[in-house]
Amino acid sequence: MGGQDTRPGSAGDGEQRRFLFLQGLAGPFFSLLGRRLAEHGHAVHRINFNGGDRVYWRQGHATDYRGNLDRWPSFFSRFIQARGITDLVLFGDCRPLHKVAIGIAKNAGLQIHVFEEGYIRPDFVTVERGGVNGHSSLWRDPDAYLQAARSLPPLPEFPGVPSSFGRRAREDVIYNLSAIALRPLFPGYKTHRPWSIVTEYAGWIRRLIGAKGAALRSRAVLDRVQASGKRYFIFPLQLDDDSQIRVHSHYGGIQPAIDEVLDSFAAHAPEDVLLLVKGHPLDNGLIDWGDRIRDGAARRGIADRVPYVEEGDIDQIVRGAAGLVTVNSTTGTLSLRHGVPTIVLGHAVYDVPRITHSGPLSRFWASPQPPETEVFDAFRRVLIDRCLVHGGYFSDEGLEMLVSGSAARIEAAAPGAVQVRATAAKPEIRTAIGRAAPARG
Repeated sequence: MGGQDTRPGSAGDGEQRRFLFLQGLAGPFFSLLGRRLAEHGHAVHRINFNGGDRVYWRQGHATDYRGNLDRWPSFFSRFIQARGITDLVLFGDCRPLHKVAIGIAKNAGLQIHVFEEGYIRPDFVTVERGGVNGHSSLWRDPDAYLQAARSLPPLPEFPGVPSSFGRRAREDVIYNLSAIALRPLFPGYKTHRPWSIVTEYAGWIRRLIGAKGAALRSRAVLDRVQASGKRYFIFPLQLDDDSQIRVHSHYGGIQPAIDEVLDSFAAHAPEDVLLLVKGHPLDNGLIDWGDRIRDGAARRGIADRVPYVEEGDIDQIVRGAAGLVTVNSTTGTLSLRHGVPTIVLGHAVYDVPRITHSGPLSRFWASPQPPETEVFDAFRRVLIDRCLVHGGYFSDEGLEMLVSGSAARIEAAAPGAVQVRATAAKPEIRTAIGRAAPARG
């Protein structure tokens, strides 16, 4: 099976570039961005893989791909050649369909724009050329950031971006119900997620039913930690099925990381400190991580030193911590911003000498290294200039900021250019930060 055009017509003669959109985050962002690029004179194409993709795309040409992963490489190659595609736009670079497309696009000399949720959160979204996270072209040399930052202005105070969890949930439900309803139109599609949507939603329903109890339990645990007067380290859990864990670390899942952290804490941490473990706010609840943490701590004889909270104000919790342990969560950039020592166990763009702890985990508990303020400030300025856009996916105001900033950043990237690691920010991406942070209004 191949593809079927759902919108007739051809691009006009005056377009500057030809953009192809693949899957985005559930919601209207990619459609709005495509419309903005079309308004600027570019040709915009889209390939839908399921009903959710189709429902949220309201701009430009769209083709339904009805085949499976085996047929995708030949289909994609023919598609980009026939339409003269110059730029590929997608969300995440680890989905099986996206991995194949990126490999082919690189060989064909296309410009690749990968979106993700922001390296720095909240209020920013990542859009990077070529790849994100462990596939990023960002440097690991602190001196490179110090050198590049010399040509950049100090960071302004960015206004907060409104964001609604309820809106995120609604858009996710619409996307997935549409995928189910239109399943006969996409017989070859297979989701990249490990759980069926019915199973995931069953877990979320249980979480919502128990939300009040979880909040009360978490508040009681945090009150006890504060009343104890003891120093604590924070270990925020990440989603077990996240590509950050599955692809950009050696663990393959969050459980091996939990075991390593608990083993190290039991063997090397001073007796008078605690390890506060916090659940992920977007975990579907299908696995009871609290029970696993408590059981693991009990087996190691440290049950009274490893409190677990299901929820809580992560900013406040991090501010009070003696250090943060993470595989590669973006919470690491939050802790670094507050000057909290941070150790990374996987691969993260912010895992740079003089920013994160450079020694082994065994030494972190007793002698955590705080970030050097000058280096982290340089890192943030380069990051925001190079691959972050001020805005958000889950409010009208955030989307308008995000569409404007993303379109400007994408259009500033020369078609066919290859981004490589360097020792200074490239001139064409030394943007005025205001372009990535449009004023609120």
